[in-house]
Amino acid sequence: MADAALARLSPVFDGMYAPVGRASVPPERLLKASLLIALYSVRSERAFCEELEYNLLYRWFLDMDLMKRSFDATVFTKNRERLLAHDAGRALFDEVVWAADEEGLLSDEHFSVDGTLIEAAASLKSFRSKEGPPPPVDDDPGNPSVDFRGERRSNETHASTTDPEARLLRKGQGKEARLAFLGHALMENRHGLLMDFIVSQATGTAERDAVPVLLDGVRERGCRPRTLGADRGYDTRDCVGDMRARRVTHVAQKKKHSAIDGRTTRHAGYAVSLRLRKRVEEVFGWMKTVGGFRRTRYRGVERTGLAGYLVATAYNLVRLAKLLDGPEAATGPST
Repeated sequence: MADAALARLSPVFDGMYAPVGRASVPPERLLKASLLIALYSVRSERAFCEELEYNLLYRWFLDMDLMKRSFDATVFTKNRERLLAHDAGRALFDEVVWAADEEGLLSDEHFSVDGTLIEAAASLKSFRSKEGPPPPVDDDPGNPSVDFRGERRSNETHASTTDPEARLLRKGQGKEARLAFLGHALMENRHGLLMDFIVSQATGTAERDAVPVLLDGVRERGCRPRTLGADRGYDTRDCVGDMRARRVTHVAQKKKHSAIDGRTTRHAGYAVSLRLRKRVEEVFGWMKTVGGFRRTRYRGVERTGLAGYLVATAYNLVRLAKLLDGPEAATGPST
């Protein structure tokens, strides 16, 4: 399935490299290597390149013979800008979604949406004031202790010196604040396949702001959304208004000051939608535990978004393999 999707993207890859110069690692091979990193929970690109020296399974998947030398980890770094410029991660994800649609596995009417916190590749020690002197540190040059006592820190006055695009956020009451990004998943309800996955800066309204973007994107693919299941965090007047403007809403109702009423909750499909939307948590569980996306390895929204599309593609491939293998294989959890 990965080979078929990449073959359809061959014209895109042809435009990524000049016809002259020293031959480089094909982008198809880099993308397939990124899928392997997610599928086999490899901790880093450098560790993958080391394993590629002796792992015959990886070489078979990448169409490399036994004598061909493994490529260097810096190849990923040097080619990442080209992949970003041509939106190759999104293109590969879309091709896999298209393949699932060709098999009749997608719902084009019923969807679920949710967001998840992705830890940034930056320490809280790097979160320093944009103006004024830096906080006092000790004499340890390798890992200095930083004293932030008595200092009020917020995203308006502070920024990370390691990743300025990361934002300080806590997911809920009683949770610690972390430098993070937010991942937003749109899942179809028939088989729990991802229809889209985007990464944004972590703000208090980012999950709700992503809803129109995700819905408009799925409409561009030819789908006709009728229901969109979501948790209570999406039950605000602005978010529900955006959904109703697109003729969808199945938000879980808050106990007080809810933006939805009996027009939505009276239908039997409302309870079904709220039950099925919980599957998106299984998607996040796979992406974080198996795919290694609990904490990003990259700096910035763009690079983290590229990694998110590749991990999401790996999830869809695993799910598709089970679905196409037979109905018995598709009844278990998506792991």
